[in-house]
Amino acid sequence: MPSRSVHVAVIGAGAAGLVAARELRRAGHLPVVFERAAAVGGTWVYDDGAPTDDPLGAGGTHSSLYASLRTNIPRECMGFFDFPFVAVEGAGDPRRYPGHEEVLRYLQEFARRFDLNGLVRLETEVLRVRRDDTSAASWRVSYRSTKLPDGGSEQVEDEAFDAVLVCNGHFAEPRLADITGIDGWPGKQIHSHSYRVPDPFQGQVVVIIGYHPSGMDISRDIAGVAKEVHVAIRSEPPFEMHRTTAHANLWLHSMIERAQKDGSVVFQDGSRVKADVILHCTGYKYSFPFLGDDDETIGIHVDDNRVGPLYKHVFPPHLAPQISFIGLPFKVSFISYLHQLIGRVSLFHCFNSKATGWLEFYPEGLSSHQKTR
Repeated sequence: MPSRSVHVAVIGAGAAGLVAARELRRAGHLPVVFERAAAVGGTWVYDDGAPTDDPLGAGGTHSSLYASLRTNIPRECMGFFDFPFVAVEGAGDPRRYPGHEEVLRYLQEFARRFDLNGLVRLETEVLRVRRDDTSAASWRVSYRSTKLPDGGSEQVEDEAFDAVLVCNGHFAEPRLADITGIDGWPGKQIHSHSYRVPDPFQGQVVVIIGYHPSGMDISRDIAGVAKEVHVAIRSEPPFEMHRTTAHANLWLHSMIERAQKDGSVVFQDGSRVKADVILHCTGYKYSFPFLGDDDETIGIHVDDNRVGPLYKHVFPPHLAPQISFIGLPFKVSFISYLHQLIGRVSLFHCFNSKATGWLEFYPEGLSSHQKTR
């Protein structure tokens, strides 16, 4: 047991937040998990995605899942060390690369097995995190309930914490392609964050930007109902645009050069199509709106989608260990293992150590730091 129990705010009840809360409690601390959705599971909580006035933005929903999404790594690589992600006989999705519903089932079962639900305040949005130099606690967290109906009065509450763990994920703030002439282009634009099912694209000509996993999945999804699907990719396709083997109405192109007022989309290889829709499968930006853009006392910045200054993608050197970021790296396959490993290192080595011993974990000094991409 630690010499002193620490009251910790955990922001987000996805994979990172859940395992962080478990490790905190195992170490004898007192976590409170804030989750703005109505259930635990983070990005794996599917939202039907009601129509929004902002199809290029977050649109009031956190989830980026589309209905047909399956994992692109096997379930054996997605489980926690002591709670493997195994198929349940006669229930759920037994496939090795299951659909998103199965991942949510696993995370919710993890929360039940380790009795974490009682630590989570559902439908509670964190509005502001700031340092508190006036009391023994290090941080003040302002939050509000999202259960209020539209037009209801917003009641903001405030609570003191000794430390903060940021586990809010990085699949909620869309990143858009910069297209010359797009302001005058008459068609519709949408980001993959707002995509759910292919039906709205029936009979249309769709241009998709990006051919990473979401671009691949969505282009094939839409090809089943659309008139034509044209995918703009960074890697150069052959000199002539070519069809994929699976769909006769799906073509690959070089990147978009410009969009025109007559509805045409012109590619860098000189080809062009008249399109109804441009769909951005262009990824996401890190976003921490509750930290504040101008709060130099926290001093965490996102520059060209890099988060810093952070040591080992977790700790701001000047504030460690009172605040940390769990689960930031994008390009990691063993993501749940990473969350657990970082959680244990963060909690056992820092909350049970004196802050003055921080340089033992950061021997190269505070001027050298890593940024996360």
